[in-house]
Amino acid sequence: MALTSGLGGQLNIDLGALARNWRALDKVSAGALTGAVVKADAYGTGIAMSARALHAAGARFFFVATPDEGLAVRASVPDAHIFVLNGLYPGAANLYIRQNLMPVIASMAMLEEWLGKCLERNEAYPAALHFDTGINRLGFRLNEAGLVRERLASLGYAPQMVMSHLACADMPSHEKNRTQLALFSSLLTQFPGVPASLANSAGLMTGRDYHFQMVRPGIALYGGRAVSGRKNPMAPVVTLHVPILQITEARTGETVGYGAGHSLSRNSRLAILSHGYADGFFRSLSGSNMRPGGKVFIRGVLCPVLGRISMDQTVVDVTELGSNLPLPGEGAEVFGPNIAVDDQADAAGTIGYELLTSLKGRYSRNYIGDGNLPEG
Repeated sequence: MALTSGLGGQLNIDLGALARNWRALDKVSAGALTGAVVKADAYGTGIAMSARALHAAGARFFFVATPDEGLAVRASVPDAHIFVLNGLYPGAANLYIRQNLMPVIASMAMLEEWLGKCLERNEAYPAALHFDTGINRLGFRLNEAGLVRERLASLGYAPQMVMSHLACADMPSHEKNRTQLALFSSLLTQFPGVPASLANSAGLMTGRDYHFQMVRPGIALYGGRAVSGRKNPMAPVVTLHVPILQITEARTGETVGYGAGHSLSRNSRLAILSHGYADGFFRSLSGSNMRPGGKVFIRGVLCPVLGRISMDQTVVDVTELGSNLPLPGEGAEVFGPNIAVDDQADAAGTIGYELLTSLKGRYSRNYIGDGNLPEG
């Protein structure tokens, strides 16, 4: 593939595939509303364009981590219902109210600040409640439920939703899932009639018992693997090509990269890529004589990374291409239709989430399609 920009890596984001993924998940979650998690710049795809495509596909409820992300969604999708998962930042209540952002309240301090603002303005501004059922991150403790209920009842305030988060949803058979489901179901008896949300992408795929009134998929929307050990049913959304700078030859016994970590066992042809850890291509994808690293796809062949990945460059072995060598300026696929983002992440010892959300490198972004593509 010849790159069009001539300036660096090219990140192709298929908004049609993103929309199809949302619609597919919406069918699975029939009976529950399907939100869309667009935090971390919509998992590296660009929050403005992706939010618009998801809205065109039918999404109306969006989940972000921070108020700044909420502002970006509001600017792109004016009628969106936006939940801020990190809760109410101290002193930021006026911003949330102006922009119609709903904090996911996780502590008594957050709750009192929000209720205080509601009293001050004589208006019941919407918010959700987050209870910790076993992940030990943000959230009220379960033994605070009675106190929270009484405080809300004293003011006649009804939350928009009660939420929790699964710790082991990517492992559907894990006992922790059933434990959290039971705890969450018990918690809800203290908030009768209030909509509930528990399932992320993996929880959505685990079973309808986890769906409640709203599901909030994230990684699956962007084509990532949500459930370990299963074939990923989602369409790939992101393809990354990076330019080849040079083809060079090296002889048996010569070493490649910093630290001389890989010694060549044959005369080799090497492609030097304009791509390194500054672009989100993790150093852990380096290849050595002791362990294989990542691979890239060039002219129909998976070519292994040789030596240590540096800040701006990566070396791959193209010897197996024989005489079918690429030309400088041609693109190497880092992930996309020929290399799943999760396979690259596995080679790095991480997960697709981290790889996608690290796409802050020197790329041009090319958006394909939109959220209005027909189903099928």
